[in-house]
Amino acid sequence: MSDDESDHYPVGAGGADDEDLGLPKTTIAKIIQETLPADLWCAKETRDLIADCCLEFVHLISSEANEMCEKEQKKTITGEHVLAALKSLGFEDYITEASDALEDHNKLSKERRKRSSKFDNSGISPEEKLRRQEAMFEQAKLSMMNGMTGDGMTGDAPPQ
Repeated sequence: MSDDESDHYPVGAGGADDEDLGLPKTTIAKIIQETLPADLWCAKETRDLIADCCLEFVHLISSEANEMCEKEQKKTITGEHVLAALKSLGFEDYITEASDALEDHNKLSKERRKRSSKFDNSGISPEEKLRRQEAMFEQAKLSMMNGMTGDGMTGDAPPQ
């Protein structure tokens, strides 16, 4: 999917930086449809309004989290800053769900890092990994070529 205006709801009036910001239309539409009863539809203007509200909410929370981050003299907004921003702005009802989402995200990130480090810590040198990869490519190439010549390996080639 491209990042042009047709695929995103624009942020609205603002500086040049705002021109590139937006939410994917399909994501907004999907969330709306999943929330509504099956026999109820949402007009395009309503979807646009909801998207504008979502963007405003994201801007509000991120601005508040950024201020908290700056007060702590940090350069990275963390999930904890976002949770504190929700509380500060009076959105306490969202904190439990946001905390659960943060916890799930942290678990998934940790699993991804484990899988990545497991590969990196396999005890095989980068040169050996490259050699094995090249051997697999060569084996796949030979296997594909044998299938094309009709040597009986794949049965796909016509009889000679």
